[in-house]
Amino acid sequence: MKKYVAESVGTFWLVLGGCGSAVLAAAFPNVGIGLLGVSLAFGLTVLTMAYAIGHISGCHLNPAVSVGLWMGGRFPANQLLPYIVSQVIGAVIAGGVLYLIASGKTGFDVSAGFASNGYAEHSPGGYSLLSALITEVVMTMMFLLIILGATNARAPQGLAPIAIGLGLTLIHLISIPVTNTSVNPARSLGVAVYVGDWALAQLWLFWVAPIIGAVLGALIYRFIGASDE
Repeated sequence: MKKYVAESVGTFWLVLGGCGSAVLAAAFPNVGIGLLGVSLAFGLTVLTMAYAIGHISGCHLNPAVSVGLWMGGRFPANQLLPYIVSQVIGAVIAGGVLYLIASGKTGFDVSAGFASNGYAEHSPGGYSLLSALITEVVMTMMFLLIILGATNARAPQGLAPIAIGLGLTLIHLISIPVTNTSVNPARSLGVAVYVGDWALAQLWLFWVAPIIGAVLGALIYRFIGASDE
């Protein structure tokens, strides 16, 4: 149970920190943090939680990561569903807290996006469904390669959170204009439920694509590295 609570708390921090930076600070008048700041915020949430709860739950914070670690032979199948449920709960609570904060500003309009992921007319840069699909699959695939490689027994010890956090930062720097960057189904669901409408209609992509990418990343890593562990 401690593992599951840790996953909820960690995912709560990821959604509140990452999506909160996008909703509250990205375009703040004159001193907004912009896309670079939002990218760093997502990376920092993972880095800080990896050190805080990595020794408790492994700090997945992401259903796609849990699936990828299972496919990579690093995680037991019987804990997969409880981890995903815990992550989703933490994400939805974080979305609710963020909504309460953001709605305190005059003129707040949740339908404007609320850091939700989208494609076509709801892509920040107007990218198509195919572009969004490819982006989410490839970015999640690379994220899993980073995670599995950085946590390999032969990798420098104690530095995995830094590599993983910076990896997520880089992923956001690349892909925010395309989809607002998901690579995490729980993160997508955590804010989409408050937007409803188009955000929920397009949510399927941000579950399917990251999970496909995670499986591909795990399979590639099992080929290039797992036999040596």
